[in-house]
Amino acid sequence: MRRLRALASGLVEKYKARQIHLYITPLSLSIYSVCVYIYISLSLWHFGTSSATATMGKQKQQVISRFFAPKPKTPTTSSSSSPSNTPIPSSSLPNPPTPPPKISATVSFSASKRLLSSPSPSSKPPKHPKLSPHTHNPIPNPAPPSLHQRFLQKLLEPTQNTPEPSPTQKGKGSAVKYTPLEQQVVDLKRNHPDVLLMVEVGYKFRFFGEDAEIAARVLGIYAHVDHNFLTASVPTFRLNVHVRRLVGAGYKVGVVKQTETAAIKAHGPNRVGPFGRGLSALYTKATLEAAEDVGGREEACGGDSNYLVCVVEKSVSECDVRIGIVGVEISAGDVVYGEFGDGFLRNGVEAVVLSLSPAELLLGQPLSQQTEKLLLGYAGPASHVRVERGSRDCFKDGGALAEVMTLYENMDEDNSKENSEGSHRLAIEVVMNMPDLVIQALALTIRYLKQFGLERVLGLGASFSPFSSNFEMTLSANALQQLEILRNNSDGSESGSLLQSVNHTITIFGSRLLRHWVTHPLCDRNMITARLDAMSEIGESMGSSQASQDIESLAAEGVGIVGPEISQVLSSVLTTLGRAPDIQRGITRIFHRTATPSEFIAVIQAILYSGKQLQQLHNEEKEEEEGDGKFRGKIVRSELLRKLILTASSPSVIRNAAKLLSSLNKEAADQRDQQNLIISDGQFPEVARARKEVQLAKENLDSLITLYRKQLKMSKLEFISVSGLTHLIELLLDVKVPSNWVKVNSTKKTIRYHPPEVLTAIDKLSLANEELNITCQSAWNSFLAEFSKYYAEFQAAVQALATLDCLHSLAILSRNKNYVRPMLVYDDEPVQIHISAGRHPVLENILQDNFVPNDTDLHADKEYCQIVTGPNMGGKSCYIRQVALIAIMAQVGSFVPASSAKLHVLDGIYTRMGASDSIQQGRSTFLEELSEASNILGSCTSRSLVIIDELGRGTSTHDGVAIAYATLHHLLQHKRCTVLFVTHYPEIAKIRAEFPGSVGAYHVSYLTSHRNEETNTDNPESDHDVTYLYKLVPGVSEKSFGFKVAELAQLPSSCIDRASTMASKLETLVSNRAGKKSGKFESLETSSLCQKGARMLETGSSECLDDYREFFANLKTALSVDDHAKSFQLLNHARGIAKELLSRENGAPRTEKLAHVHTRHGDGELAMDTEWAS
Repeated sequence: MRRLRALASGLVEKYKARQIHLYITPLSLSIYSVCVYIYISLSLWHFGTSSATATMGKQKQQVISRFFAPKPKTPTTSSSSSPSNTPIPSSSLPNPPTPPPKISATVSFSASKRLLSSPSPSSKPPKHPKLSPHTHNPIPNPAPPSLHQRFLQKLLEPTQNTPEPSPTQKGKGSAVKYTPLEQQVVDLKRNHPDVLLMVEVGYKFRFFGEDAEIAARVLGIYAHVDHNFLTASVPTFRLNVHVRRLVGAGYKVGVVKQTETAAIKAHGPNRVGPFGRGLSALYTKATLEAAEDVGGREEACGGDSNYLVCVVEKSVSECDVRIGIVGVEISAGDVVYGEFGDGFLRNGVEAVVLSLSPAELLLGQPLSQQTEKLLLGYAGPASHVRVERGSRDCFKDGGALAEVMTLYENMDEDNSKENSEGSHRLAIEVVMNMPDLVIQALALTIRYLKQFGLERVLGLGASFSPFSSNFEMTLSANALQQLEILRNNSDGSESGSLLQSVNHTITIFGSRLLRHWVTHPLCDRNMITARLDAMSEIGESMGSSQASQDIESLAAEGVGIVGPEISQVLSSVLTTLGRAPDIQRGITRIFHRTATPSEFIAVIQAILYSGKQLQQLHNEEKEEEEGDGKFRGKIVRSELLRKLILTASSPSVIRNAAKLLSSLNKEAADQRDQQNLIISDGQFPEVARARKEVQLAKENLDSLITLYRKQLKMSKLEFISVSGLTHLIELLLDVKVPSNWVKVNSTKKTIRYHPPEVLTAIDKLSLANEELNITCQSAWNSFLAEFSKYYAEFQAAVQALATLDCLHSLAILSRNKNYVRPMLVYDDEPVQIHISAGRHPVLENILQDNFVPNDTDLHADKEYCQIVTGPNMGGKSCYIRQVALIAIMAQVGSFVPASSAKLHVLDGIYTRMGASDSIQQGRSTFLEELSEASNILGSCTSRSLVIIDELGRGTSTHDGVAIAYATLHHLLQHKRCTVLFVTHYPEIAKIRAEFPGSVGAYHVSYLTSHRNEETNTDNPESDHDVTYLYKLVPGVSEKSFGFKVAELAQLPSSCIDRASTMASKLETLVSNRAGKKSGKFESLETSSLCQKGARMLETGSSECLDDYREFFANLKTALSVDDHAKSFQLLNHARGIAKELLSRENGAPRTEKLAHVHTRHGDGELAMDTEWAS
């Protein structure tokens, strides 16, 4: 053991003395690592301390890194020395390693660097203790080093023969010398300062400087100092994985590749210098799926959207703005746009952001503080949403429109007129009709996408669609959140949301379309009916009992019975598409010219297969027998279904798909053989010429063997290939060859040579192959460019397939859940909602048969408002939510969870539910409540559904009741919209007196039972057990049973008992106060003054009649209100009137007294005489 330890120690000292860094062979590196490991292990075993065992892994890595770290030629004497020969901004360059960034997996300094950069022992300690950067508290002095730490310090001390700094680096202003590779990185970083660069070097992608620090932290890889920069690397074949991780963390990643191969470099002007490199691709979250090399993989985000949303605004007033928005789903080719006015809360912007869920935001500067704060709040650190900013200063005086029109001019130059004229004319018409702010947002988006080469997707008019239209309902941000349309409110996931409950789609692109349907229900009755008819037909073919009833009723009108072909064909097509790649993103990647050959073939084959299968459902009439007679019927009755099937299986789509596939070699695409990929040589004659050159080079090379057979007089001599080296001549050791033959390798009996003619021929063949690869790549790009003329019809076919998938999904939902088809009344009929045995579509899945259904009857000419009261956790919020969700599902075109439903098409659904605040924006919970209520009052119409849950609970009882009452009064009197109003204030139900027949009071029912006699509490509410029935019944609930919720929340029993006692006292106090008021009122009525007043009223004396009426009105109001201040004020006024009446009987003048009384009342004086107060 001692000999082994001594050997390891000697080898370590030997390597330290020679200052060997990274320029060692792999074998010596392995031996050296083993020796260092043995040396450390034996040393630690010798000391045997517990601290050595605890820190073994980290210290071992430091020791090994200390020996592998490169040694500088000279010490750095000043931190202010300027790098490079030309001045470069420090913000745009990777950081030099003096000192390098601190990374947990990095040892920044070698032993010599530590000695040179550490302060001398004689330097004075700082006067003030070092403070923590987080807490700003003094950092305590470190503990004395342990035995293990002293050993490591001794081991890491530099050797005495540290080389002296070279003369070129001495002095303060000396410049750092970059290697050729580092100089390329410096230049690239100067041109792309905001991009995290991955530089291709051999078989690795390397990071430099700050990029290496970020990569080490995000990817968990090792970073070290090499020459002038911190560096880290990943293998080239893992590019897709690492780019996705960096982009997912919110970074903008650029891939730098070699622009020349070894063969081209050997014949070019750059023979001696490094390989030429350039930025080949940029990736962000919004552009990743459409980009080359990385997008379109199985690791893609699936059904999630990757919208890039550009927001610009224009100030209208101090609080109000006009917003222009353009959202681009680059990987799917969808473009949405819109301009709208927005208030101080920016509810419109919030609704757009929540609906689109963008992966990247592009902010057009300048933006107001409110808008920017909302958008930056959405793109918080946890969301990894990337935020880019762009200036709009260059878009003044028509600059935005010029930027947009330049895009179409460039696209016209790239494509032939006959192929692009129609699509571009449509796009130009759409652009010319856009508002000014939308054009600015579009121009800003085009400018941003140009750096990725993906701006062409904005040049197709068929891809544009307005964010909101007259045919769709745009749900507000509150409705999306509070109704849990897309995500639940518990953990923010899709589980438990309406979308998750109705989503039975099979394809990824179908899932994305269904998400749009759910967030944008239809507002056109004919379009809703068309979806319902199509879904009914699909559901009937599946065997749904309810759908069969619908079809039988339609068959009674003279339409033939449909067979099961639709369901079978759709299931087959959608199942195949579900296993294929995302064809919507696939055709868009083909349009962007970033698709691979194998991806191209897979996408086009899937579209071709779907079209051929759906051709079976073309509407050819067929004869069927029923009884004794024959009738003629169509395979597909629904107009919408027929249109979708014809679009997805049009002869043009099938013909073009087959034509595209016939030009490619599938086997070559699977093997990534680009040289043999394109079959049609007539279409690309340059490929045929390049192939011919390669063939000639091969024949010339193979023909050289004849020359060498004659020269060596060996008739059976042949070329051989060994370890990737081709065209070798293998000869025995005793065979003499010309002196200019190059010896490649040898064995014990043979030597392998490369004659000079062979080397020249191999060089020419390599060059010909490189030219062929370049030609084939150019031909492939031209082939992809030709696809642009087919993109519009292929996109329409894919959109039709997505719609079929959504209808198929809703049909499965209605069959599995036994939903019913809603009946939609005509638009000229009054607004009404009649639901029989309605159920919550999400909670029903959880509770199954235990869910209690409820009826809803609302009519604009009858009762159009329901005030719902009841105990806590009794099901009030569930009831109003289910009504809203059933209305949304009906207008999506789905069957609904009820036994029957008769609905009017609504133009909006507005909600005010729950309690939340926004501390960062300085907004309290009550302010948020009232802001949401204000938005509802300003947006709803007579055709809207408004649901309000517990408005006014964020303030005092009197204020809350008053505001809730006034809000409901405004909705009923001015808006006359359908309202569901949940409250714990029974006083609000008194509004029925002002709107007789229009307002109904309801409560969720419950049962109470007495507890055991042993329980004795002061509050009778605590003496009852409550059983919730969850059934909505007429009437007002006087109790909320808050103590039952306190028991469920497991509050301490002492707290609950104390609360019960306080509640009893408060109830007693209120009841006594009411009794006293009624007693006072009765005594006053029997007083002589009242008797005199009654006589005066009976006689109808015109002189005092008005005074008595005013007196009794003030007195009655003062005794009925709960506000003490107002009651005192009214009583004071009544007292003045009474004094005037009494003094009048004694002959006192009237006018002065009354003037004095009214003056005191007008000033709001509340002081009472001592006699009256007593």
